[in-house]
Amino acid sequence: MDDSTRGFDIVHRVGVLTDSPDKVYDAITTIEGLAGWWTDDTTGDPDVGGVIAFRFPPGGFDMRVEELDQGKHVRWRVVDGPAEWIDTTVDWNLRQDGEYTIVMFKHEGWREPVEFMYHCSTKWATYLMSLKSLVETGTGAPSPRDVHVAFPD
Repeated sequence: MDDSTRGFDIVHRVGVLTDSPDKVYDAITTIEGLAGWWTDDTTGDPDVGGVIAFRFPPGGFDMRVEELDQGKHVRWRVVDGPAEWIDTTVDWNLRQDGEYTIVMFKHEGWREPVEFMYHCSTKWATYLMSLKSLVETGTGAPSPRDVHVAFPD
């Protein structure tokens, strides 16, 4: 399959110092957890079939929860937001490796590798570090206190 039919993906791997994947899982599957590392303005239904709304100063997006597997896997589909994000998926795979929970993150299905995708890749990296910080220290850096990489962010 060539790139024009399969799409493009943002991928990251982060190790979170914690004795259980459940702590990371909770941070990505509860409104309180998501608001603790991604954006203060997070609302919605985090159960399978529910829609979570994420809002940031320049805008936001809505994601439908597609899959939840306790402590192992989370998958969302973008149902509203920037045109480049619509129908992309955000996929989280978690596994324990010694003292670390390994987070294998993928934002997949971009139609083309536009400049906005590059920006989003960098932003995802900063938010994944915020997630790591939240789980390890109890304090994340969600929007609007996140790392700004460009304007608008």
